[in-house]
Amino acid sequence: MRLFDFSRAPNPRRVRMFLAEKGMEIPRVPVNLYRMEQLSPEFLAINPGGTVPVLELDDGTRLTECLAICHYLESVQPEPRLFGQGAKGEALVLMWNNIVEAEGIPSAAEVLRNLSPGFRDRVFPGTVDYPQLPALVQRGAIRTQQFFDRMQARLAESPFLAGEAFSFADITLLATVDFAKWVEIDATHDRPAVARWYASVKSRPSVGA
Repeated sequence: MRLFDFSRAPNPRRVRMFLAEKGMEIPRVPVNLYRMEQLSPEFLAINPGGTVPVLELDDGTRLTECLAICHYLESVQPEPRLFGQGAKGEALVLMWNNIVEAEGIPSAAEVLRNLSPGFRDRVFPGTVDYPQLPALVQRGAIRTQQFFDRMQARLAESPFLAGEAFSFADITLLATVDFAKWVEIDATHDRPAVARWYASVKSRPSVGA
């Protein structure tokens, strides 16, 4: 196997953290997003969507989504469990992970991609150019704060996002919290449960992966 990776992007970081939690090592192939290497003909032949991470299996199969990649790795090496125990535990991890992916990551990305000069005409990943819309910056910021309010409510009643144990959903949330810092949104401000959770998760060795 080999992992197509970029050290600065939040989604590849999720996979690296997952691997670190599992104690797994996979050779990495760097793809420099700053240099637009993800849009090169060579990389588009690997992933037509022009995104990282990509996990290439030994038989040549390529997995392109964090959830699919990490679910596959969980099947390869079940322990420690990061997708929950039993049917209910797995469903809760998948549910909360989907909430973060659907509400948290896109709202923070809406701010960054419509604000940063580095994303001019690159508001969405992929090969099609889309112009920035500065009016969406404020909307994205409001959505991001609302999302973190939801996380505060959840983490006020649960030590981790999907329940009693650290899971893939927490990895996704951590990447989102740190991603939001890029646009100066602090998820822990006036949110004591998020701050408690963040301090706990940030202390894990896998964070530096």
